[in-house]
Amino acid sequence: MSSQASDRGPLQVVLLGGLVVGILDITDAIIFWWVRAGLTPIRIFQGVAAGLLGREAAASGGLATALLGAALHFSIALSAVTVCYLLGRRIPLIRQQPVLAGAIYGIGVFLFMYGVVMPLSQVGSPRWELSVPLLNNVLIHILGVGIPSALFARRGLASAGG
Repeated sequence: MSSQASDRGPLQVVLLGGLVVGILDITDAIIFWWVRAGLTPIRIFQGVAAGLLGREAAASGGLATALLGAALHFSIALSAVTVCYLLGRRIPLIRQQPVLAGAIYGIGVFLFMYGVVMPLSQVGSPRWELSVPLLNNVLIHILGVGIPSALFARRGLASAGG
């Protein structure tokens, strides 16, 4: 590892983690929904904004609602990494076994997003039936959100001396 990478403080590590997690998650969504339904990246980001604005308003808002969706998406990704970092201060498993802890954390983030956040949003409760999109969502939350969040949390904790 370069000395520059090891010189980053916890805030920098968590911010970088939020960016990486956000990129991994949205890249999965863009590729998955482009292949499955021909949706464009703008439409994907509008779908995120729909949670705040409702589906019709988000879809008719053009680039402005896509940019809002991008900001919301990356804020959520940063929140996921931040929460994992804060949990890592109290839960040794995140520092000691970040891949295992991250997989568990990813499932927890998925359940929170789909069981709490979405039902409270303008989108409403998602479908819980076994399907390819549901499996994709669970897997990206494990592999693209949970595990990277735990790895960045561990790095941030190490840079903080924790």
